[in-house]
Amino acid sequence: MPAPRPPRFDAGADEVARTAAAAPDWAALAAANRPCVACPELAAARQHVVVGDVPVGRPRFALVGEAPGATEDETGRPFVGKSGALLDELLGQAGLSRADAAVLNVVKCRPPGNRTPKSAEVARCSGWLRRQLELLDPPVVVALGLSAAKWFLGPRTVLAQVRARPHEVGGRAVWATYHPSAAIRFGPNGAPRAGLLADLTAVAGSLA
Repeated sequence: MPAPRPPRFDAGADEVARTAAAAPDWAALAAANRPCVACPELAAARQHVVVGDVPVGRPRFALVGEAPGATEDETGRPFVGKSGALLDELLGQAGLSRADAAVLNVVKCRPPGNRTPKSAEVARCSGWLRRQLELLDPPVVVALGLSAAKWFLGPRTVLAQVRARPHEVGGRAVWATYHPSAAIRFGPNGAPRAGLLADLTAVAGSLA
């Protein structure tokens, strides 16, 4: 399966793609990303562009979520709220360390009210994530939640049909699984938490 190339809806997506592609390294890419105003509604409401967290050196794997939440918007860092705390807990149970991972999102600005990002927003922001993956070159990607899964596997993706196994996308193994927020919503005994832990454990096994 080729690397994902989401449809471009307007000139903003083209401009982001050109700007991101020109960044020679992570520092330059992050500096170019932070003042982005390609999505006027998101830019007007945000406190921070949440570029992502990266380890020193090549990450063993990347975690890719949907978009920042309120705590992430306040701090400028991904997965630091309740979902992040649960993610860290489940990573540990699975035998993985966040310190070895790149932690990213499909959309870098918080949508108002934590709504699902619009397709045009995903398209405009795609250049940033595409260049992040090119520069970081993680061998394995864990797509957390349906929005992230669709970015990698296509708009008709059904999470229940694609999780629990790797998919080769652009030379990487992509695992699609539940978002930690779903695990919180359905509770400690719910299927999303069990499925997320099982998938992270399988990812850990693939990296061993």
